[in-house]
Amino acid sequence: MRVWAVVRVFLVLALCVTSGTLECGGRLMSEPEQRGAAVYTRMCSVCHGASAQGYAADNAPAIGNPHFLAVVPDSFLQTAISNGRSGTTMSAWSSGHSGPLGYKEITSVVAYLRSYDRLPHDALDESPLAGDARRGTAVFADRCARCHGERGTGGPYVHIGSADLLASATTGMLRATIRDGRPGTLMPSFGQELGRKGVDDVIAALRAFQAQYTPSLLPPAPKAPPLPLGPVPLNPRGPEPVGFNKQPSTTPADTVKRELDRGAKMALLDARASSDYLNEHIKGAVSVPFYDVTPYASQLPRDAWLVCYCACPHAESGNLARKLVELGFTKVTVLDEGLGVWRARKYGTSSGLDP
Repeated sequence: MRVWAVVRVFLVLALCVTSGTLECGGRLMSEPEQRGAAVYTRMCSVCHGASAQGYAADNAPAIGNPHFLAVVPDSFLQTAISNGRSGTTMSAWSSGHSGPLGYKEITSVVAYLRSYDRLPHDALDESPLAGDARRGTAVFADRCARCHGERGTGGPYVHIGSADLLASATTGMLRATIRDGRPGTLMPSFGQELGRKGVDDVIAALRAFQAQYTPSLLPPAPKAPPLPLGPVPLNPRGPEPVGFNKQPSTTPADTVKRELDRGAKMALLDARASSDYLNEHIKGAVSVPFYDVTPYASQLPRDAWLVCYCACPHAESGNLARKLVELGFTKVTVLDEGLGVWRARKYGTSSGLDP
């Protein structure tokens, strides 16, 4: 279903071409929107959906939802794409964070998202906050924590208590979201239930959760080059791994770790953005981002098992595995539980450029 959704985007783009300009929704798409659509399809659709409808993987939010776009400024979208969201699988895509996108690409993605922006932008209520954090904390625990997690992080949906989100979200944006909800998503309206003061109480609680954090400004940096591929495979003279399952099947983390300890011949491929790899990766893994396989394909061994992993736990790694199979690699598998389980079991991770 996900593959068809992405194919559908390409078909729509192909059908909409008119004299080199895309015409969709009764209007011509600008050049930045066209560039953004290409970047979005290549890098973002795997989690946020082919039409930015959200929830394609890891409960990634519906960033093309018109009700969302009506209350967020471009700067909020730019900093989210640039810096990512700590504690989630949302990568820092900016070259300023060692990611693959420069300023031009990021602003193009924002321009493309704005093509879904079809609602009027009413003036937000940015008046001073008048809530009580203690009352708000009790309301949050009762109404919000089941979806957003204790103190707004760790839940299955948007980490609204994360410092980086709150640093770029205005009080008016938070008021409108809590009051009106997010039609088309699981976020209900709380305005009638809580009233103006109750909404402010919840925001006061969120602000109390917020650590001191200032989002870095989006640097006008050029697109970063791909990271160099490290040594592959691991244990080049080792035995053949036992128990690995070929794509589209997956292989349990325990099995991969057992074969690593046995000195089996394999390569561990981190399918995430390069910024994620530099922040933390499985020991011995090399960076082969799912969205940019071409620079690495000729350097990967065809006689060794390639174990793809991400943190989703399967969306980006599954995407990379499919592309490798399409390129003729036959020994390809996906680490079943992803980086999160590997880390939780203390199987060993590293950071920086070296595997």
